[in-house]
Amino acid sequence: MKRLLIPLLAVFALAACAKPASSPNVSPPKTLTFSIVSTEATQTQMQEWGPFLKDMEKATGLTVKPFFGSNYSALIEAMRFKQSDLGWFTNQSGLEAVRRAGGEVFARTTHPNGHDGYQGVIIVKKGSAITLDRLLKCGQTMDFGMGDAKSTSGTLAPNTYLFGPRGIDPVKCFKTVRSASAESNLYAVGSGVLPAATDNTRSMDRLAAIGTDQSKKTLASLQVIWTSPTIPEDPMVWRADLDPEIKARISKFFFSYGIGDTEEAKRQRAILERIQTGAFKHADNFHLLPVREMEATGQLIAAKGRGDQAAIAAAQAALNQIKTEKAAHPAG
Repeated sequence: MKRLLIPLLAVFALAACAKPASSPNVSPPKTLTFSIVSTEATQTQMQEWGPFLKDMEKATGLTVKPFFGSNYSALIEAMRFKQSDLGWFTNQSGLEAVRRAGGEVFARTTHPNGHDGYQGVIIVKKGSAITLDRLLKCGQTMDFGMGDAKSTSGTLAPNTYLFGPRGIDPVKCFKTVRSASAESNLYAVGSGVLPAATDNTRSMDRLAAIGTDQSKKTLASLQVIWTSPTIPEDPMVWRADLDPEIKARISKFFFSYGIGDTEEAKRQRAILERIQTGAFKHADNFHLLPVREMEATGQLIAAKGRGDQAAIAAAQAALNQIKTEKAAHPAG
């Protein structure tokens, strides 16, 4: 009995030592990591984003750290391995974050000028004599700039609406294909490094908003030769497994930020304009339905081009499912 009692007392003693001191009014510090794709130098990005992140800290009571990813795949992987908690994604990368990284759409951006949605474009240098017909002749004689692999406007839209319906594979069509950010493509075409590249109207608006002599000169040197149908605004995605109380704090901040006619609201709207958005709107994963439709349409076109009956059936089934979801979703 004594031999049994001694180990048991030791276990109780260890449990008592391991029990944390009672401090009901003190909660452990919490940190949020906010993902942003890096389109410029980190120092410049911090100048743009710093005031917004500082306001988020103040409003939520949480420490907010930025994570600047070199591309959208880096943002997806960071969320997948819980190295980031929320962030600003494109529609296609947001879809991948939902599918593979436990993400969930909770908000969407808006355009500062009130327009809802934006377009993918193909730009060339003015006076270059490059027309869309000339671009699509292929022959592997021209260098071309595409967007990030997860870019909606820079890759998915042109593949879905332009190249796919014509059976064109950009890799086989052009001499070289370079993947880069929208901003990089703007300057590459403007400076003559590339004869043509994909971009989007939001990126061009951003360049106009910079307002420097160089940005004005670059924008004035460009010509749009193709424009896509309207693409939904970008989604804000958080980890679906975040604590509900943390989600509530984030939501309260996002959906009140820049709202109203007070001086504080005006200050906040000026900060939002620096990161190229208006006030945030509520959204959920249904926001991604148009990009799913674009994706399935592109897959259907590609499958028909290959004569792959199984792939055709799978893509058509995906489109049918999307149609059903559209019909079931309440308007607005």
